[in-house]
Amino acid sequence: MNRLISRGLGRASLALGAALVSTVLCTTVSAAAPGGVSGVAGMDSLAPAVDARACPVVYFDLGETLVHTADDGSIAYQSGAAAYLRALRERHIRVGLITNVPPSWGTTDAERAARLKKEVDATWKGSVPFAWKDFGDRILTPRTEAERKPAPVLWQRARAESGHCRLVFQAETAEEVQIAASLGYVPYQVGQPHRPAFLPVGLVQLLGHGSEVQGPPTPPGPAGLAVG
Repeated sequence: MNRLISRGLGRASLALGAALVSTVLCTTVSAAAPGGVSGVAGMDSLAPAVDARACPVVYFDLGETLVHTADDGSIAYQSGAAAYLRALRERHIRVGLITNVPPSWGTTDAERAARLKKEVDATWKGSVPFAWKDFGDRILTPRTEAERKPAPVLWQRARAESGHCRLVFQAETAEEVQIAASLGYVPYQVGQPHRPAFLPVGLVQLLGHGSEVQGPPTPPGPAGLAVG
């Protein structure tokens, strides 16, 4: 069974790699799936740009994307998340969070992030702590209830703070992935069957080489509700 799963993931990874490489080479790739986003979506929005910077930034949702909350309230890494963050760190690829928290947790992103860290760490389960240092000051949270996802404000703020860098957004909910795609992010829905758990690191690295998002793609169809 494990061999079959491994083979399936291998084939999916190769397919994703071929799709992304084809897109970077100006070949239109359609990655939309019926009923919502499944894996890489909106890749037909990518086009060549001479002045693109090799500085991809990978943003994530937090809950049920990088971490999982168990029935007993404890929090731990999602399967594969710690290794994935480590792989990005080793390649000096910056990461960030776009996640909902109560606006009452602070008047600034830094204050709300500090409260978020406290809440997560208080119920953390596992010998390896969450890699907060990797995210630096790139933890974006709503200042008001109106800014909570799925409102586009947090994605827009992340883009404004990232200059000309290529942006990736990974989450477990199709709606959030679609919104990110509509705002020019390279989106990836995590946790889908027969696909890598996260967008393969090698493909993230390719995003910094000779391509830039040129306008928002068309989101592919309706989806469910987003979760913080």
